[in-house]
Amino acid sequence: MKHFFRTLTALCLFTLMMLFAAPRLHAEGKPASKLKASAIEVKMIQSDEVKLPAEFQVALYEHLVQQLEKKGGFSHVYRDGDHNAANVADLVVLRSTVYGFKQGSEKKREVTTVAGETWITVHCQFADNQGKVLLERDVKGKVRFFGGNLRATYDFAKKTAAVAHENFSGAEGM
Repeated sequence: MKHFFRTLTALCLFTLMMLFAAPRLHAEGKPASKLKASAIEVKMIQSDEVKLPAEFQVALYEHLVQQLEKKGGFSHVYRDGDHNAANVADLVVLRSTVYGFKQGSEKKREVTTVAGETWITVHCQFADNQGKVLLERDVKGKVRFFGGNLRATYDFAKKTAAVAHENFSGAEGM
């Protein structure tokens, strides 16, 4: 019984420490200032290591471009191969590579909440137009409960646009 109360007390103390220390640690991890970039060029998403269905490849790219236009904070989003991007001075180039994918089951998700998850993990590299890497992140898109399998690509795009918005500022102070 004594051991139980000691363990319980230690657990309570640890929980209290984490509640007060975690917000400070999280705040220290944020960058001091955003990098300046007025436009972004989104390269085609690569999936060399992972066999990715064609509809996922297309949906990843299209959702990513849409979310960057909507929430990325850039004045212009260029697609892969757009020659106008070469004239932009403070351009950021986004290269993405899929390295994890699990296609779940929509039927299983409808029946139960613990099976059928779809997820996709993508390594995103933000670089300047000379190729110098400015930021790298692994972003995981997933659909657990409701929605089609392609909803994981939308989740990935929203999270990637949020990363871009948190780390880059537009020329007009977006």
